[in-house]
Amino acid sequence: MKTVILAGGLGKRLRPLTSDRPKPMIQINNTPIIELQVNWLKKCGITDIIVLVGHLKEKIKHHLADGKKFGVNISYIEENVPLGTGGALKNAKDHIIQNGNTDSGFFVINGDILTNLDPFTISDKGSMTLALVPLKSTFGIVETNGDLVSKFIEKPFIKDTWINAGVYYFSNEIFDYLPDNGNLETVTLPMLVEKQKLKAKRFSNNYWRSIDSHKDVEEASKEVQEVFKK
Repeated sequence: MKTVILAGGLGKRLRPLTSDRPKPMIQINNTPIIELQVNWLKKCGITDIIVLVGHLKEKIKHHLADGKKFGVNISYIEENVPLGTGGALKNAKDHIIQNGNTDSGFFVINGDILTNLDPFTISDKGSMTLALVPLKSTFGIVETNGDLVSKFIEKPFIKDTWINAGVYYFSNEIFDYLPDNGNLETVTLPMLVEKQKLKAKRFSNNYWRSIDSHKDVEEASKEVQEVFKK
């Protein structure tokens, strides 16, 4: 099954790390985020990967090349001007739907997340589904018994609160809802919700981290050796 990696972001919040490289090329324990993603997809049995590139695109293309050294097939769609995640995906329509293959769906992955969840668990044919992961508190919490402190809990997951994991399965109907310029999250997904066409699946026991800050880079570097060990 085809998988699209959205890798055209600027990564402004991660400067100066992104001054000379696109966000997906940030190193986590000496391995770029996007290489960790390719290895994860390969382990899941996904070998047909399309990377949507923009900002400093040659860095990604040079590193991944055609994907053969990773045991996958990688092709690229370039955006010459920023189109947003939705516009970039729409721009890739003809490449995603090839040889009249109009019935099959495909996965879409944000280019700045690390996870070990199995995307095939959201691939209900004909559906449009996103993966959800629990929201983790950015603070430690304190539990009390009366006026006595009973427990410290370091950055727990917040009960019954879920966030978009940046992992999607889309039927080809998604192209009817994509903007020429704009983001999936702010344009397309709200439209799908309004029309009751968007499903979700919760993943409560999988590793997941979005690389949005220097602290995320630091913490992910401590985590990935165990999560992605060969």
